[in-house]
Amino acid sequence: MSDEDIHLFRSLLPDALKESFLKLSPRVQFRNPVMFVAYLAAILMTVKTISVAFSGESFWYEFQISLWLWFTVLFANFASALAESRGKAQAATLRNQAEMVAKKLVDGKVKIVGAKELKSGDLILCEAGDFIPADGDVVKGIATVDESAITGESAPVIRESGGDSSAVTAGTKVLSEEITISVTSEPGSTFLDRMIALIEGASRQKTPNEIALSIVLSALTIIFLLVVISVKLYSDYYEKSVEKSLNPITLTALVALLVCLIPTTISALLNAIGIAGMDRLVRRNVIAKSGRAIEAAGDIDLLVLDKTGTITLGNRMATEFIPGDGITEKELAEISQLASLSDETPEGRSIVVLAKEKFDLRVPIPEEKITKFIPFSSYTRMSGIDILDEAGRVVRSIRKGTIDAIKKFIERQGGNFSPELLDKMERISREGGTPIAVADNGRVIGGIYLKDIIKGGIKERFAALRKMGIRTLMITGDNPLTAAFIAAEAGVDDYIAQATPEMKLSRIREEQALGHLVAMTGDGTNDAPALAQADVGVSMNTGTQPSREAGNMVDLSNNPTQLIDIVEIGKQLLMTRGALTTFSIANDVAKYFAIIPAIFGSLYATEAGKGPLTILNIMRLHSPKSSILSAVIFNALIIIVLIPLALKGVAYCSASASYLLRRNLMIYGVGGIILPFIGIKFIDLIITFFWQTI
Repeated sequence: MSDEDIHLFRSLLPDALKESFLKLSPRVQFRNPVMFVAYLAAILMTVKTISVAFSGESFWYEFQISLWLWFTVLFANFASALAESRGKAQAATLRNQAEMVAKKLVDGKVKIVGAKELKSGDLILCEAGDFIPADGDVVKGIATVDESAITGESAPVIRESGGDSSAVTAGTKVLSEEITISVTSEPGSTFLDRMIALIEGASRQKTPNEIALSIVLSALTIIFLLVVISVKLYSDYYEKSVEKSLNPITLTALVALLVCLIPTTISALLNAIGIAGMDRLVRRNVIAKSGRAIEAAGDIDLLVLDKTGTITLGNRMATEFIPGDGITEKELAEISQLASLSDETPEGRSIVVLAKEKFDLRVPIPEEKITKFIPFSSYTRMSGIDILDEAGRVVRSIRKGTIDAIKKFIERQGGNFSPELLDKMERISREGGTPIAVADNGRVIGGIYLKDIIKGGIKERFAALRKMGIRTLMITGDNPLTAAFIAAEAGVDDYIAQATPEMKLSRIREEQALGHLVAMTGDGTNDAPALAQADVGVSMNTGTQPSREAGNMVDLSNNPTQLIDIVEIGKQLLMTRGALTTFSIANDVAKYFAIIPAIFGSLYATEAGKGPLTILNIMRLHSPKSSILSAVIFNALIIIVLIPLALKGVAYCSASASYLLRRNLMIYGVGGIILPFIGIKFIDLIITFFWQTI
């Protein structure tokens, strides 16, 4: 455990201990059927202890049993309380941000109101230095926004009206300029409010797997309850049939047998495992809207990823000007720079920068009255400029854009694409780059080499996913040649080139129809349908409001590669639950060999009061009472021992399901059988050392 974890544990300990006692309410205990049985057993033994004390007999043994039964319940409460306290500590700083004021625009005038009074559709003004009081979309203006309080990233981001960078989040701060925001959230339901509720675990619902496991554990508890009752009935019947007085099976022994047999260990930790899974996501700056989403992440077998920003670094940069016949590289750079002046995308800006750096070009902007700028559009996939004469007629038309877009553009003007230049563009695609064509007055004069770099280690991560049986599908708007090159270099299993929103949605539905669980990431409004359709949809916090509402997870740090981490966390959650369930069932074996001989050791006794079942006391425990007490103490202490594992999770490794199953059976199955034998024997030695008469 790191120093940071130790410091965090110490700070959370007082609240967790207090909450452990508050959770002793019957209403709280009833939610966990297995621990509710242990809770009733503790109450029953407390009444038994008081009864023995008033009878004048020694009650030390009964007191010890009842005390450790209460510890069992309290330790289970402590596990849940500690997991919840970690979330509450993370939400504390966010809650302070929820109390803000807003500059509401009413009939064009500013009115100061509380953030909680804002409703969907209200317009608010945020100036430099203001905190954004509600979720919304920028409808006017542009500003730099500090989102570090939400995302943890110190670098400010640009938020502007229109496009996919218009969404703003409550609790973030405007650093410069001013923006007008249309509120998209109702009071108390902002993204910040939902974050606080999710982090604290207040709205955490049990997942289908948790519910199924709880039903199984409850069924086992009922079976063991019937077994314990039948044990008492059989003992009484045997005593009457042989007409011989035997050592009676006491209520204390039966209660201890029941509590040690029922799966208290996993039941005590089940809630903590689920909360800790969400907490691990929060530590990675990802908010899951439900525990179901985390579990689904652990079960997915198809990962759908965008190329740009996920597999590659994104922001393709211009690296080379490729002139055609009859034009120099400098002339091409000058025309390309002019065509990119109205292109605000990172690619467009990189073309302007490359021309400046390579040829020290600073193209003067023509006078407005004789120019018409053509901004870049995702629909036209072009940008450029038209030079007009005094009559407003176009005398020169310059365009820069994708090969297909430029080809269609010049064909409409009666021009054509030279085969030699087209071969050069195809070479760029084969090398994994993106070719951009430049046209001047209906003639393609050259191209620009845009390059995107594969992220380091991404190929190894995809290989690790493949070992786990997870396929990867890359989706990109690039042409098929570029997509094929990137797919081969990154090591993805399949790819879709020149993808549209409809193609994404259709492919996800096809895969789900074949029985696959699909995860994907996105940030734009056009990604919303696919995010909603995917079993795990991770939307970027910087994305549009529709995309954030469509996904069942939100990545606050806006790092699409976290989708791979989310899958690993989901698998770790399932592994942890499976491992501790295996351990919980396996450690009951040692308790059988401790309590069964203690209860039935004198059954069918032939000599010295010992019967044939005495041979089951393979641990050579001191006496029946010390055996029962040792088992009860171990049953309580093992919960505390396993709390760090439940919160941290079982160590994750990329491997097949069969290998992980074998490993968990060896570590937590065999280990769960062996460890309790050692633990119970050690506790028995301590008990008999301090309490010789037991």
